[in-house]
Amino acid sequence: MTPNIAVVHVYNPHWRSFRLWIPLFLLWIPAILLSPVILLVLFGLCMAGHVSPWRAIAVFWAILWNLPGTDVHVRAQGNQVLVRIL
Repeated sequence: MTPNIAVVHVYNPHWRSFRLWIPLFLLWIPAILLSPVILLVLFGLCMAGHVSPWRAIAVFWAILWNLPGTDVHVRAQGNQVLVRIL
């Protein structure tokens, strides 16, 4: 399943925290429109780096497919940032 929504929660003890919902499914529209250019650039980079283009596409797709359920927590000096991909 492809990622649909990312939730970014920023917490700071000195000011009000906020939560931002980012609809990732809207990024698919420009990605589909730019896919011929993206594939040509990917193919060129693969040829320059001596990597199989099919292998690169498979790895990219596997990473994208496994993003839902990812949680990233960052804490520094009392500040916290949580990124959750649904």
